[in-house]
Amino acid sequence: MATTANPTTDLFSRLSFRRAVSPSPLRLPSLLTPSPRVSVAIVALHKRNPKRLKYDSQRQFTRGDGGMLRVQVEPSGEGFWKLDPVVDLINSGAVGVIPTDTVYSIVCDLSNNDSIERLRRIKGIVNSKPLSILCRSLRDIDTYTTGFPLGTNQGQANIFRAVKRILPGPYTFILPATKELPKQCIKHGSSTRYAKRRQVGVRMPDDPICQAILQNLEEPLICTSVKYLAEDEWILDPVTIADIYEPLGLDFIVDGGARIADPSTVVDMTGSYPTIIRQGKVCNCIF
Repeated sequence: MATTANPTTDLFSRLSFRRAVSPSPLRLPSLLTPSPRVSVAIVALHKRNPKRLKYDSQRQFTRGDGGMLRVQVEPSGEGFWKLDPVVDLINSGAVGVIPTDTVYSIVCDLSNNDSIERLRRIKGIVNSKPLSILCRSLRDIDTYTTGFPLGTNQGQANIFRAVKRILPGPYTFILPATKELPKQCIKHGSSTRYAKRRQVGVRMPDDPICQAILQNLEEPLICTSVKYLAEDEWILDPVTIADIYEPLGLDFIVDGGARIADPSTVVDMTGSYPTIIRQGKVCNCIF
């Protein structure tokens, strides 16, 4: 059933949306401050040359004897220089955890097949499960997907213009993928028959720490949310994440503080009109 929100409050009031699940009451981001957490080790590291090396070929990452790297960064933006070694590790093929504007995500280099395989093993993801990507900008979305409808046909709403006003934000948009997106992001395994309709979930998180990491990389990141291994529940405390995933081979974790269990809102853009798959954290617009 189509739903129409109040035009005065809904950025998408001119668009028709179909819900894939039963409607649930709106959930706005909590204004409560997360409870105090146990501090993890602050890794004091020297600033490095801001010029980034261009990696023309994949590099195999090897964990050192020091174990997992832990970096604590204030959500306010202080100490972002500590993220420099994290960028280096990602470029070297490491798999780690970073905060987003919703929950924590396990990430790795988009074009490093070995890293993607390690990410799947660490998380315990089945080979057929597609992965999402964290994008730096709308240009990245246009590169790895066919993009949002522009509303060029008569009577067709300009979805791109509406989406542009809410990104960055806590949304995952499922879009048709282009050939630029590695197959490992969609279906994994040499014996797997790839789906004819290549689709991928794309995100542009509104989180200063996540954005600082992405802006210092040359391409988006592969990502999957961090959950308990035997339960379908997000892990919100970085200390707990480290305790569980370090023994499994996690290479680094960026501690940006405890999060609230509020996932992104997932919108399928592959059909004739947008379809809400999951309603999660919302901004100032109502789907």
